[in-house]
Amino acid sequence: MSVQHKRLGKHGVLVSNLCLGTMNFGWHTSEADAFKIMDRALELGINFFDTADVYGNGGQQGDTELILGRWFALGEGRRDAVVLATKVYNPVKRKENQPEPNTDGRSLSAMKIKKHCEGSLRRLQTDWIDIYQMHHVDRACPWDELWGAFGSLTQQGKVVYVGSSNFAGWDIATACQEASKRGMMGLVSEQSIYHLDNRTVELEVNPACDHYGLGLIPWSPLGGGLLGGVLGKIEGGRRMDESFMKQVEAKRGQLERYEALCKDLGEEPATVALAWLLHNPVVSAPIIGPRTLEQLNGAVRATEVTLDDDTLRKLDEIFPGPGGEAPNAYAW
Repeated sequence: MSVQHKRLGKHGVLVSNLCLGTMNFGWHTSEADAFKIMDRALELGINFFDTADVYGNGGQQGDTELILGRWFALGEGRRDAVVLATKVYNPVKRKENQPEPNTDGRSLSAMKIKKHCEGSLRRLQTDWIDIYQMHHVDRACPWDELWGAFGSLTQQGKVVYVGSSNFAGWDIATACQEASKRGMMGLVSEQSIYHLDNRTVELEVNPACDHYGLGLIPWSPLGGGLLGGVLGKIEGGRRMDESFMKQVEAKRGQLERYEALCKDLGEEPATVALAWLLHNPVVSAPIIGPRTLEQLNGAVRATEVTLDDDTLRKLDEIFPGPGGEAPNAYAW
């Protein structure tokens, strides 16, 4: 296995089996280093980039999209080489804007979708968004309004596909059924938290993605660093946040077994955690969020690792999932 390009769920678009997450850009990663990471990602065959209008923790919301936009503006085919995904739902407060409840609040109203799409296009310096994702579900907004807004953007050529993020299984089913009633394509992807230590999505989200043909895009595949060899880093003198250390201590027994297994395999814990996700046929591309070129190069190692059945069984023993799909997992 290596960086490969596969269909996003049942849909025709080809994406790399690792997705470059950009949330650190402008926060933990300087713009110059972000440019180097994106250039290197293309060299490695990673053509799938994920961002959001709300990212910009180092400055103000929207700054991460601005960094991507300035990178695209360098030319040399950068924009055409990327399947670009961004998101809408959260507030995007910028200094140049007057306070406005639709922009400053959380929703998926038609007005917000239109305004935020235009804002993302300006910041990204592009004419279109390949996958426009609902960052969270808005159950108070009618689907007539939602699909009407996304349909309009699609007809205008500003959006190619629509995806979801942080949806429940029944939200995915509802969204797809409502789109089908309107003769629309519906969702092409779902972005959910999913890693060895958080397998709740296996109950309902994964089966919904499989049934409706969505590509699953796991975020936080290393559990916020928990699966990245944290015990070894602590032994090496690395200082950790107090709240994070509480998580580590609560799971120390599992982590000791996990890191010992990774050592036996001769692989870094982060590599094994990503490789485990890549073995799941519902998963299209875990989101990696490298802060440095070294972390990007290290993540690609996961695409070259095959875990045998015995290793997968041992991982299940260390990090038990919910027991399969609902309702079989709990009903009998």
